[in-house]
Amino acid sequence: MGSRQVSEELDWQGKRVTVAGLGVSGIPAARALAARGAVVTVVNDGDDERSRTQAAALEGEGITVRLGDGATLPAGTELVVTTPGWQPDKPLFTAAAEAGVEIWGDVELAWRLRGPDAAPWLAITGTNGKTTTTRMLASILEAAGLRTAAVGNIGVSLLDAVLGDEPYDVLAVELSSYQLHWAPSVRAHSAAVLNLAPDHLDWHGSMEAYAADKGRIYEGNQVACVYNVADPATEDLVREADVEEGCRAIGFTLGTPGPSQLGVVEGILVDRAFVENRQKNAQGLAEVADVQPPAPHNIANALAAAALARAFGVDAKAVRDGLRAFRPDPHRIELVEEVEGVTYVDDSKATNTHAAEASLAAYDPIVWIAGGLAKGATFDELVEKSAKRLRGAVLIGADRALIRDALARHAPEVPVVDLDRTDTGAMSEAVREAARLARPGDTVLLAPACASMDMFTNYNKRGEAFADAVRALAATGDA
Repeated sequence: MGSRQVSEELDWQGKRVTVAGLGVSGIPAARALAARGAVVTVVNDGDDERSRTQAAALEGEGITVRLGDGATLPAGTELVVTTPGWQPDKPLFTAAAEAGVEIWGDVELAWRLRGPDAAPWLAITGTNGKTTTTRMLASILEAAGLRTAAVGNIGVSLLDAVLGDEPYDVLAVELSSYQLHWAPSVRAHSAAVLNLAPDHLDWHGSMEAYAADKGRIYEGNQVACVYNVADPATEDLVREADVEEGCRAIGFTLGTPGPSQLGVVEGILVDRAFVENRQKNAQGLAEVADVQPPAPHNIANALAAAALARAFGVDAKAVRDGLRAFRPDPHRIELVEEVEGVTYVDDSKATNTHAAEASLAAYDPIVWIAGGLAKGATFDELVEKSAKRLRGAVLIGADRALIRDALARHAPEVPVVDLDRTDTGAMSEAVREAARLARPGDTVLLAPACASMDMFTNYNKRGEAFADAVRALAATGDA
């Protein structure tokens, strides 16, 4: 199927490396480097009880840890390896740049540490849909009989995957814009950018910088650069990429595909890219009904995953079987329950306006539960596009006024319930109010378009609170 790229053998013995940050990527990085003979110092801004426990464990392995000071570059540092969350303008990185010291992320380190028979990477990024698409791809690859894993930003450390004993044929790799920023030499077999919308601009500094970091995923691609026909910015990134000779641009679309595209024809996912005589021929891959849930943006995810799998040589049957076997993670357009003819859907993962727009486009009519921390977002465009689908809206969270004002401007006829409370119990009241507004045949949709941390630990807890309230409603008629 795909070819393998051989990684360069590096001599780490005695090399003085500073690892910036503890946590899920910093600790494995420090250990991997120390095991190879590097002299490792970990620096960390925090100095709490958890950090001290982690530091004690590392120090017991001969690794120096400096807590409470992530700004100063340790003397003699020859390389900095950073965890993804550290912003590029940190004083540590400024000092490293002034000293001519390279800065790698954990993904770059994993790429450099791969063995000579390392599995090729099929890489995925985008503002929304990365995790679902990566897991779909892994399911398809498994259906093809390949040894694979969904790794990267998805929660499984790339370092653990490339350094472990498990031999893989290919890896499905989710990469965030943070990770790509610090990964200058990663070269995927094939890669996809699913979509681009403003996000993490506080970290990147501008939309242009954010898009440029996403676009790094295409650099050096061997077989296919997969882009979203409906999002021209993704195709622009393909045009700007320096790829290997013979690498192709492959589009995916919810419409009828042209040559070198995957798309949908009469309820069938079809391939006009990886077939003979693609000017005239197409290969059916799966039915729309094979994708769960069959919401438009999830069909787009499936097409992107299929394109990467086909680029790797996977046959049509494995695409179908892999999509049929796949089930999305919780809190991603997840059907919770139907109560008195009203469907309740949990899309708590829709933490920005782009994700919420895709979610709202999948249902009609909708009672929308929204709100939380806006992270600098504005809601006029989202409300304007979705207004005709709305039966009503129930608003929660710290920045709900921003959504309320957008609804007043662009959907003044839509009834709005503004819940002036930010405690976790607000979700039960929100579900009760949504049930009051809804009619049989409607969908009550939790698609907050905001982060959750004003009220909940994370979007998972918010989704669980919604599901609990819906089930209470079903059991007693009162959430």
